[in-house]
Amino acid sequence: MISKQLQRARDYEAERIPEIGNEERPVFHLTGGCGWINDPNGFSFFRGAYHLFYQYHPFSNVWGPMHWGHAKSTDLLHWERLPVAMAPDTSYDGEGCFSGSALEMPDGRQLLMYTGVHSESGDADDPGRYQTQCLAWGDGINYEKYEGNPVIFPETVPGGCVASDFRDPRLWREADGTYRCVVAAMTEKRTSRIVCFRSEDAFHWEYEGDIAESTKKLGGMWECPDYFALDGRQVLCVSPMAMMPEGREYHAGHNTLAIIGTRDPDGTFRQEAMQQIDNGIDFYAPQTLETPDGRRVMIGWMQAWSNSKFVPPGVKYFGQLSLPRELHVKNGRLMQEPVRELLACRSGQIIRKDETVKNGTVSFPGIEGRLIDMTVTVRDFSELKKLDIFVAADETYHTSVSFIPKRKMLRLDRNYSGYFYDIVHSRDMDVETDGGMLTLRLIMDRYSLEIFETGGGRCATMSLFTPLSAQGIFFRAEGTAHIDIEKYILQ
Repeated sequence: MISKQLQRARDYEAERIPEIGNEERPVFHLTGGCGWINDPNGFSFFRGAYHLFYQYHPFSNVWGPMHWGHAKSTDLLHWERLPVAMAPDTSYDGEGCFSGSALEMPDGRQLLMYTGVHSESGDADDPGRYQTQCLAWGDGINYEKYEGNPVIFPETVPGGCVASDFRDPRLWREADGTYRCVVAAMTEKRTSRIVCFRSEDAFHWEYEGDIAESTKKLGGMWECPDYFALDGRQVLCVSPMAMMPEGREYHAGHNTLAIIGTRDPDGTFRQEAMQQIDNGIDFYAPQTLETPDGRRVMIGWMQAWSNSKFVPPGVKYFGQLSLPRELHVKNGRLMQEPVRELLACRSGQIIRKDETVKNGTVSFPGIEGRLIDMTVTVRDFSELKKLDIFVAADETYHTSVSFIPKRKMLRLDRNYSGYFYDIVHSRDMDVETDGGMLTLRLIMDRYSLEIFETGGGRCATMSLFTPLSAQGIFFRAEGTAHIDIEKYILQ
């Protein structure tokens, strides 16, 4: 049955979507139909298509009572909008249907597991709000909430947890047919536990144990856990809040963290390595799926909480999701590359070999655009102090990616991108230069820039609000840079 709240959201979206032209949106990065989006949810494969839900407030461009928006795709890049899947319309989720996951069940239905939020005051910002894990199931369009909701309560966690911070279930089915989920839980000491639950039928759950626990240096609440096996290792991904900085690997505030280790037969997770998932400005709450051909693919929210309250005037929607990325573990590190499906979207190849940029700024014919896949290789930087790559550039605007060889560092800077607020606009990240060469792949989809280092060892993401008229790409060197460029148009 479709509730009044859900029908209202669907009707409002249907009215507003036609008001937003295709040219006002990215081509490959999923946006909400209208209004606000944040975390990706329910990233899954169901009945021959990829399904992606997302935290959604269709009625305005700022965060509000969370709905679940919905889209599907056959190639992870071109998304068909589907009706809003869930609205906050019950006693246990009246202040929001928060983040969760999805799974195709043996009976052919799609099961959604999410966090329901409610409070006595009816205020989603009430510190006394109560969070529980809930279920809904459906056919890929319409979903019915389980009559036995909620199915997991914070009181079931031994040792206790704060009921206002108990959320974001990640559901999966084991090879033996049992179901498990991990949930983020805040302790009274303001650290986070990732707790695991087990079920025989996905509807009746019991606490099984803890996967990991944060320290205050590694943040307070760990949001949006994801837990999966990959290349002989076990990977736990979390999004820590209130994290302390550490060199150029972690910055103050909200981060994304990959913990790599092994899983013992008794379920114990043994940590071996830890890293930032994305070193850019805008990437949070990632979620993964396993594709039918066995790849592990990740997608994240292309925004930062520190910036998200600053919505540029005049925009018709706010927020987008990242380009899907294929994951691997190599030498104890999580590696990321754009999904291979993007190669089929490239055309208009332009190659510039052995170009020299010396103590000045240059541009090259055909190297321009805002919908591009461009690889830049710096082959010799023995005489180079700094190389700047300017994109989305004209006389007023630009965004820069600066390589500083001596410091083995990239600096990202979007101060001149058109985001006119005193918020985070720059970020530094390490790069690998021991081989005497650096290769960067830069992908632009109108209102975003994603950068992938050679082999996918590090990546960085940021949103842009630069007018589409700014199409220029320029190179500036302090010293001498020897570069190769390979550029494609995306369509």
